[in-house]
Amino acid sequence: MTTPEPYGNRWSDLDRPPLDAAALRRGLIKPDGLWTSVDVVPTTGSTNADLAARAQEGQGGQEGQEGGEGAVLVAEEQTAGRGRLDRTWTAPARSGLFFSVLLKPTGVPVERWGWLPLLAGVATATGLARVVGVDLSLKWPNDLLATVDGEERKVGGILAERAGDGVVLGIGVNVSLRADELPVPGAGSLALAGAKETHRDPLLRAVLRELEEWYGTWCAVGGDPAASRLQETYVAGCATLGRQVRAELPGGRTVTGEALAVDAEGRLVIGTGEGVREPVGAGDVVHLRAAGG
Repeated sequence: MTTPEPYGNRWSDLDRPPLDAAALRRGLIKPDGLWTSVDVVPTTGSTNADLAARAQEGQGGQEGQEGGEGAVLVAEEQTAGRGRLDRTWTAPARSGLFFSVLLKPTGVPVERWGWLPLLAGVATATGLARVVGVDLSLKWPNDLLATVDGEERKVGGILAERAGDGVVLGIGVNVSLRADELPVPGAGSLALAGAKETHRDPLLRAVLRELEEWYGTWCAVGGDPAASRLQETYVAGCATLGRQVRAELPGGRTVTGEALAVDAEGRLVIGTGEGVREPVGAGDVVHLRAAGG
């Protein structure tokens, strides 16, 4: 017999039910599928850090998958979630999707691995939009955007990190956060954007299925962003293109101009006022802002 949680406990919000790890495994792990293990933990510092440590130790997850590709680690709560450049990511327990996956694209040249966070962005935006009925777009290189009260807000982000011979992709999405729970100005959530579904189980399944499909297509053509149609799909959903932007680079240098394209290496091409087309890579950008903003 379980003891009822006290009123006000952060785990007792009936609008935020827990994830069922066993049900997720039954629905996602298939004999010939990508996903080999699905673990759900109540709380952790960072799913990326935990999964990277497992990969280094040769522990992909449950089901005997020793360091294998396809491990999925989900947290009901993250206390030290990170974004790019070690920026923090925090949210109330069970208010969002906080998970990481381990991928080992051994048949893809390493120089094309930089497309993985962009691939994850496409898969996340596509999977979520189908379930929640909200239009989502991508801010280069790794932010997920939705419209809240007529204003474009960040509702999610993606972090890719090397882990041994693989890559850990971390995905965080604000799902049911209320206005008074938002961590910073300019943040949003799927609920605030008018999502018709905020139960995380179908959202997580949709994202992982899209990610499996896109990843399989991309790997099958050696990571070619054109042949896999990843480049054109990302461009079609990228809200950054066509806007005036200012890229802040290490050392205090800035590049200001119109965001013109995403090139074959996944870099943002900025057309400056001097008529120069300058590509900037995600790893080189400290901040990307609207010009003058």
